Amino acid sequence: MSTGFAIEDLGENALLLRFGNTLDPDLNARVHALAGELGHDRPGWLLDIVPAFATLALCIDLEALAGESEPLEAVRRWLAARAAGEIRSPKEAPGRHHVIPVRYGGSDGPDLEAVARHAGIDTDEVIRRHTEATYRVAMLGFAAGFPYLIGMDRQLAMPRRATPRTDVTAGSVGIGGAQTGIYPRRGPGGWQIIGRTGVDLFDAARDPPALLGPGDTVSFISDTAKTEPPR
Repeated sequence: MSTGFAIEDLGENALLLRFGNTLDPDLNARVHALAGELGHDRPGWLLDIVPAFATLALCIDLEALAGESEPLEAVRRWLAARAAGEIRSPKEAPGRHHVIPVRYGGSDGPDLEAVARHAGIDTDEVIRRHTEATYRVAMLGFAAGFPYLIGMDRQLAMPRRATPRTDVTAGSVGIGGAQTGIYPRRGPGGWQIIGRTGVDLFDAARDPPALLGPGDTVSFISDTAKTEPPR
């Protein structure tokens, strides 16, 4: 029976489960559903589970499988037996919901007007569309705790800046292609910045350090109060 994904080697001690090659919400939901199942009943040899847009990386402790002549092949067989026909519906994918207040426009969102012009709508409509959607954290990457959020209104999609900024303020909410995201810390970046939040997305002393996790959902609300994000 097909598992619904291809299994590829990822170095000497990891496997990559590939569900597809596109940025597809249904594929991403399946990735997170299986990640949740494997995490809930994790065998001792499974060191880490790393979900991405359409792939799931499994980091394996080869020493824990020392009794197997071909450890990765044994894991392949285990995956086929464990996952075939058992992946939960995407509607049941694990995750928490977060509501993020955002101050849109002005110095907090210097690219809001450019996004509005690109979309052929006014800035109020950009804000309305950006806050109406419910997003899923497709993956974390680029910087610690940086969420790639899918589910944005297609009309708001806009290419990244031709020349990235060297200094983007922490908490900046941006648009990059068909996705939106939040910069957890101050640093360089090329996304179109439409607003800023005071929510702390990453704290190394917190458990877990990242506020948002893969598979979580996010909604934004417009915050008229002045926010002062960490810098």
